[in-house]
Amino acid sequence: MTILIPSYEPDVRLLNLILQLQTFKLGPIVIVDDGSGPDFRGIFETAEAYGCTVLTHEVNQGKGRALKTGFQHIKEHGPQGGVVCADSDGQHLSHDICKIFETLLTQTCPGIVLGSRRFTGKVPARSRFGNAVTRSVFSLTTGSKVYDTQTGLRGFPYAMLDWLCQIPGERFEYEMNMLLTAHKEGYEITEEFIDTVYLDHNESSHFRPLADSFRIYLPILMFSTSSVLSALIDFGLLFIMQYFTHHLFLSVVAARLCSSMFNYTVNRKYVFSAGRNSKIRKSLPKYFSLVLLVLLLNYGLLYFYNEKLIIPLLAAKILTEISIFVFSYWAQRRFVY
Repeated sequence: MTILIPSYEPDVRLLNLILQLQTFKLGPIVIVDDGSGPDFRGIFETAEAYGCTVLTHEVNQGKGRALKTGFQHIKEHGPQGGVVCADSDGQHLSHDICKIFETLLTQTCPGIVLGSRRFTGKVPARSRFGNAVTRSVFSLTTGSKVYDTQTGLRGFPYAMLDWLCQIPGERFEYEMNMLLTAHKEGYEITEEFIDTVYLDHNESSHFRPLADSFRIYLPILMFSTSSVLSALIDFGLLFIMQYFTHHLFLSVVAARLCSSMFNYTVNRKYVFSAGRNSKIRKSLPKYFSLVLLVLLLNYGLLYFYNEKLIIPLLAAKILTEISIFVFSYWAQRRFVY
């Protein structure tokens, strides 16, 4: 087992954490100096004197890149027992890191182990609010519940290192991309509750509220945007086909087929770009099986609203989409991706 610590401009708390971890004898410690500069070289030289391996970025490249550098090193040099990632600012306690280590050892299938904070006690308002928003948006987007999506304390088995090195993202968004793509790759997410520690109102954090929040939410925004664009295509083609053919079923089928092809292509190529090409054989049949089911529901409800209740086509279409949205969204996230 290896402890991986990405670090940018650390202080003595990194050294204290190293000493505490060494008392537990969990395994080698790999530290990535993410371009901290010469002013912090003494900290990393001391870490090396303590027996840690220090990898250095000449310039700051972001937490995601630092983690990938560490994963690549561990993949090439071992050991092969797995990896526990922790932050260097004192927010992850040594006994909680051990808890993630122990949970990782009991896994029967490859998956991510998260050290999830409860956000109790004196938590900075921006941290409490940010995590609550991210948790809600993540749940709505993926259909999966993760209590702490922003935790940096995570454990991975060795078998996941190739996948971890391929996930897009160089900074804080990398950790969100990891969770967004884990389910579709068949990886379980296990949460272990840990102590919530914020020192000096989290002033040691290098998280930039505006820039890094945008990066974190970008994958979710991309997914939502592809869904909205697909809905607009579906709406537009429905009315065009209905105008020229005056055949409701043909119009519904043609519109849904075109919008579905667009949605699948965009999601796979841009939103879930970390997926492997071999997954097409699995996801494509499931996706269009769902499309067929939704199509039948779509036509049935649209016919009922428009033909039986004599509701105008635009209003009927809106009611139909609202009626099947939750089912369609849940099924796509649960069974296709």
